[in-house]
Amino acid sequence: MAERKLREIGDDNSLLIVDDDEAFLRRLARAMEKRGFAPEQALSVAAGKAIATARPPAYAVVDLRLEDGNGLDVVELLRGKRPDARIIVLTGYGAIATAVSAVKMGATDYLSKPADANDITNALLADGEELPPPPENPMSADRVRWEHIQRVYEMCDRNVSETARRLNMHRRTLQRILAKRSPR
Repeated sequence: MAERKLREIGDDNSLLIVDDDEAFLRRLARAMEKRGFAPEQALSVAAGKAIATARPPAYAVVDLRLEDGNGLDVVELLRGKRPDARIIVLTGYGAIATAVSAVKMGATDYLSKPADANDITNALLADGEELPPPPENPMSADRVRWEHIQRVYEMCDRNVSETARRLNMHRRTLQRILAKRSPR
């Protein structure tokens, strides 16, 4: 496969990272700092919006689902403040409809968790129309299925019967799946 061309970070290396998983946020900020970015961290939509308003960054990595709302609100605000910003949306609940919404709101790319710092850097620095290289460790089909079931389960307020009905699955089968640990 041909080597994909990545742009340089540039003089403005400001990076906003918005995620409510504090451990992940700290790890990603350290990793991105080692790659030449100057990260600012936000644990909520409100904090992300405040930073985006006060100091609109050149780059942003925003989690889709946060405790206090939707990360797309940060994307929309940042796109209005800084149209040239490169914004990546991260989520553990990947769906095509969500990806389309993220891109319509102004995201440059959309990555499913778990995404590592290399995947995020490649997406942030992808040049023009080129797509970033595929992830080194993509989610397995079992993991994608498990993530989808978890998302529907959460959307149904953790009601097993309603989730089973919506997934067209037997309730006991769903209970067995939910009782197991997540696949890798």
